[in-house]
Amino acid sequence: MSTTSPIDVGTAQFGVIGLGVMGQNLALNIDDHGQRVAVWNREADWITKFVDEHKDRKIVGNAELKDFVQSLAKPRRILMMIMAGNPVDQMLEKLAPLLEPGDIVIDGGNSFFKDTQRREASYRARNLNFFGMGVSGGEEGARFGPSLMPGGSKDAYEHVKPTLEAIAAKTEYGPCVTYVGPDGAGHFVKMVHNGIEYGDMQLIAEAYDLLRKALGLGAKEIASIFDEWNRGKLESYLIEITSQILNVDDPETGKPMVDIILDKAGQKGTGKWTQQIALDLAVPIPTIGAALDARVLSSMKEERVAASKLLGAPSGKYDGDSKEFINAVQDALYASKVCSYAQGMSLIRAGSKEWNWNINLREMARIWTGGCIIRARLLADIMHAFDRDANVANLLVESEFTSRVLEAEKNWRKVVQIAAGLGIPAPAFSSSLAYFDSYRSAQLPQNLTQAQRDFFGAHTYQRADRPEAGFVHTEWQKFVHKK
Repeated sequence: MSTTSPIDVGTAQFGVIGLGVMGQNLALNIDDHGQRVAVWNREADWITKFVDEHKDRKIVGNAELKDFVQSLAKPRRILMMIMAGNPVDQMLEKLAPLLEPGDIVIDGGNSFFKDTQRREASYRARNLNFFGMGVSGGEEGARFGPSLMPGGSKDAYEHVKPTLEAIAAKTEYGPCVTYVGPDGAGHFVKMVHNGIEYGDMQLIAEAYDLLRKALGLGAKEIASIFDEWNRGKLESYLIEITSQILNVDDPETGKPMVDIILDKAGQKGTGKWTQQIALDLAVPIPTIGAALDARVLSSMKEERVAASKLLGAPSGKYDGDSKEFINAVQDALYASKVCSYAQGMSLIRAGSKEWNWNINLREMARIWTGGCIIRARLLADIMHAFDRDANVANLLVESEFTSRVLEAEKNWRKVVQIAAGLGIPAPAFSSSLAYFDSYRSAQLPQNLTQAQRDFFGAHTYQRADRPEAGFVHTEWQKFVHKK
């Protein structure tokens, strides 16, 4: 195969394991910034092909893992871009005997953060450094500038910081990478990022669905609306590509491509992890939860089709002013997105507290302003909100966002009411509004819930007039008047 021979010992500044799409593009990105890159892949022919395709670059390729490790300058810096799960553990076990104290291995896949915590502790016990790093931006981001979320040793980060800052996306706020925190902090933040992404995508899908069903608009008409929205407060990568998607026609039928795609959405697990951890940490994330439920329901295609024949499919149209309704959907989308980001930031804060990570929420918003899938104008506004008050309890009560959401509230309610009246499902819009209403309610009906729990299970409750007295129990049956 085409490899360096004899081995160029210590000549490469950075190593990449895994030559899938992301690994190849990150390797080329690193090479673009003046770092000589060594590459390795389990299938040796992939190494040959990659090196041969880029003979104009000084990429080091070795079939043997030992030779790959020896080709790296010390402390060795290795980025793994391989499938999450057991393959990561297996690769780390193969690497460990070949490494020396101080060497650094980075897992850039979508690993579960608790696995990252375990792996970091194992490597630390061997005087080796392990990072779990979220990478967002897809193929294009990997090649030309992703958003990077590394978590691991603060001291070891200084050895990879120059390279990560060089390859990350750049915005007016700096490179889209920062030291997130110890052990699993980076992968935790990436997990929440993906949860927010789920919420974002579902909210956009609901806006699209309302425009096509309530107003009867076609894909091209909706594309124009999204294009206009992308020049205002909703400006974002996801809004931009939605407009582009809606403008593409199927070459076979001539119909809009989106109309011939089966309505069954997939998922890879990070959104589910977000929901599970939120439950563990007692952080409500209903917008993200609604997005997950929507994907699961979408997968039940055959069952839904059968149900529509028995239960009837709603077919009503909105008979009011179309322009006013479009503006109302825009406001509902914006306010709901604020709720989704507020939920995500609250979850990151709770995780940071639980595992003593000391994550800077302002920095998380900053590194998401470019490179990543959820990059949006809104993130710069969130960054500035944390500039004004780093400890704000929730974005909804930050002064600027409070005024913006209250301004959108009337239209937000209008859209949810119309959707309900026409039978058009809008679970993320509705959940976001319920979150807003619940969060701002000084009195919720859980006083009754506590009474019920105490009645049937003696679970106790606190008195509203003197909560400091602690938990008490009532013998309810003594006071029940029997008829």
